[in-house]
Amino acid sequence: MSVKELDRASELENIGSIEKERDYKKRIDRARHAVLIVMVASIFVFMVMAIIAVSKEGFGKFVEDVASINPVYYLSAIFVLFCGYLLRFPKWEEYIYKLKVNVDRKSNFLIYLSMYSMDITPGRWGRAVAAYTLNKISGVKFATTFPAVVADIFTDYLGFATISICAALLLDKYVGFSVFIALLLLVPFFFLFNQKPFGYIKRRLGHIRALRSFFEVGELYFKNNKKLGKREYVYSMMFTIPSMLMNCVAFYLVILSFGVSISYTFLPTIIFIYSSALLFGMITGIPATLGISDAAIAGYLVLFFPDKITIALALTITIFFRIISVWFVEIFGSAALIYTMKYWRIETK
Repeated sequence: MSVKELDRASELENIGSIEKERDYKKRIDRARHAVLIVMVASIFVFMVMAIIAVSKEGFGKFVEDVASINPVYYLSAIFVLFCGYLLRFPKWEEYIYKLKVNVDRKSNFLIYLSMYSMDITPGRWGRAVAAYTLNKISGVKFATTFPAVVADIFTDYLGFATISICAALLLDKYVGFSVFIALLLLVPFFFLFNQKPFGYIKRRLGHIRALRSFFEVGELYFKNNKKLGKREYVYSMMFTIPSMLMNCVAFYLVILSFGVSISYTFLPTIIFIYSSALLFGMITGIPATLGISDAAIAGYLVLFFPDKITIALALTITIFFRIISVWFVEIFGSAALIYTMKYWRIETK
């Protein structure tokens, strides 16, 4: 190959890299816009819930319920919730190690936290922002690190499904429903862990030039996804399940903060309410499961504790729990994302 041909090949490669860079940035911008829209939508949902609560028992009772919040219980709920997210970091660290991505622990930790800024995107797929940041720091291709994002989302869903089914078995209620919802949510992951459907589509459409980059990324993704074996997923669940249970404890503390006297012996019920409500919302694909999980949580509270919690109080409890489980998570995730954006200025190696 002549010098001119080599220069031309290098030029084309650089152009391709620039186009991919622009594509990544466009996708991230779309994700950021989605986050903003969902945050505004969540305010609207909470306002509707507050209006319903006021219409049921009056504005004075609503204000009284809000004013009665015990700050010690509520702040404890925030602390426990945050610790639950911190507990999942070792599994993310394991994924990055197995994928042979060279990044220091501090940066990796901040990148991990930044993923949660995108938790309210549809299906949580906005977490792919972490793969983009890792690409800028280490030079490792996006498709190489994306399996870590998929594994993280998958094990989160698996954790919710596990505790939901176990809680249903303990309560001896809604077991079939919980199993059905869990299996339904696992369907999309079949296509992310099974290369055959991808291979079939590639054979049929691989000749289309516009799809060439998609198939290249797909090939690289499946190649690197094989580095995450069963051991990594079993290891992940050792952190995911306790983390999910801590989220349930945070929910329990929010209930207690409103002066509702519920014994710790009802924790299996609390676990079922929280996990099944979120799973039910996940089926819809609505960002942050807005409206669906909220209605499910409030409905379950009244269903399981009719003598202690009215529909108005259930809605108020749900609003304040979702404030910390949606907005608080978005706040610390966004803070980490803003910090890690400094890496985006690094030229990809």
